[in-house]
Amino acid sequence: MPVPQNKKVSVITLGCSKNTVDSEVLLHQLKESGLQTDHDPKHFDGGTVIINTCGFIRDAKEESIEMILTFAEARKKGTIEQLIVMGCLSQRYQEELKTNIPEVDHFFGVHDLKEIVETAGGRFYPELLTHRSLTTPPHYAYLKVSEGCDRTCAFCSIPAIRGPHISKPVEDILTEAKQLVSGGVREIMLIAQDLTLYGRDLYGKQKLPEVLEKLSDIPGLDWIRLHYAYPSSFPWKIIPLMKEKNNICHYLDIPFQHISDPVLKKMRRGHTEKQIRTMIAHLRKEIPDLALRTTFLVGHPGETEKDFQKLLNFVRESRFDRLGVFPYSHEEGTYAGIHYKDEIPEKEKMKRVEKVMILQEEIALRMNKEKVGKTFKVLIDYREKDFWVGRTQYDSPEVDQEVLIPVGEKTKIKPGQFYSVKITRVENFDLIGVLEK
Repeated sequence: MPVPQNKKVSVITLGCSKNTVDSEVLLHQLKESGLQTDHDPKHFDGGTVIINTCGFIRDAKEESIEMILTFAEARKKGTIEQLIVMGCLSQRYQEELKTNIPEVDHFFGVHDLKEIVETAGGRFYPELLTHRSLTTPPHYAYLKVSEGCDRTCAFCSIPAIRGPHISKPVEDILTEAKQLVSGGVREIMLIAQDLTLYGRDLYGKQKLPEVLEKLSDIPGLDWIRLHYAYPSSFPWKIIPLMKEKNNICHYLDIPFQHISDPVLKKMRRGHTEKQIRTMIAHLRKEIPDLALRTTFLVGHPGETEKDFQKLLNFVRESRFDRLGVFPYSHEEGTYAGIHYKDEIPEKEKMKRVEKVMILQEEIALRMNKEKVGKTFKVLIDYREKDFWVGRTQYDSPEVDQEVLIPVGEKTKIKPGQFYSVKITRVENFDLIGVLEK
């Protein structure tokens, strides 16, 4: 295999935070090999470009293909020396991509780290797999505790792309977390396709409570946040820990996807409306200030207008702190793609998305108004023009709302530090405040 002459490598990441972690592991391997690395798609400088793609739903696939085509043109012109495509889209459609975009030098899947490093001109270091070069601000990081998924949701292609659920050993998670904290990270987001199953394959039982307790004892780790907990088989032992430990955020990301039993059954989710409502009631009783984030999928095959209205009513009643909604994407190879007809027009799907988001916007504004005059502990992420931008423990970066603090001569603020902020006014999805004197 010819070694690239230019030692510069740009890694461009698309998709979710799990892809972010994969890219950060790759970047560290490349840096250890003595290569010059970058991760900004706007400032690549010749050499090798590696695109870490997403292949989950139609919009994500289109974004990935557009990025590949942009750099394929650069490869054709000789602006870059080598173009490598990796990740979910490449895993799923490698042969089609090879045929349709011949300008790409190499395509790799989601488990080909060693081959990618060596193709880029580096040396693979298996002993450094818990080491990462962060692409996030230096004070927060994502930590992936497992790979793949064993669930059989009708609409989801992840098990076909990423494979079965494989937990990372507890020791590796703790090692990685300690390395991150020693490098200045103060907030860690635990991520997985399904946090609730963590440990069952390795240890025969749920291990998330144990991992969470050990992580909470790491000095300097101020916030621990949980993402992507599946409603079924929820590890209830984490709730006493969340109440006891000051550095475990009162925040849970649980994608319910729908509330109508007929739709949940067609989605093959494995839980019912009654179970969802009971779960929410219990969580809020145990942790009254819990910020509950969820995701819904509208336009799934079989979703009637009655089902959708039931979902709207559920959103109105439940007053979720954070909410995302997506239109159903008919994916080949999934259970739905094989057994169902994509019968709801795209226009109708988007109409339903818009209705949910308009409703959630109203709910978010009302909930934000209740925060005026209250003081919150805020972690500052960055400065944008005339505002410092931060978050409370109830908000995850990039997906949730932010706290904006006007920049002033007497306002001495540093990113990565915590401050007490009094909320003075609000917007639909943002809080505006001043430092507490």
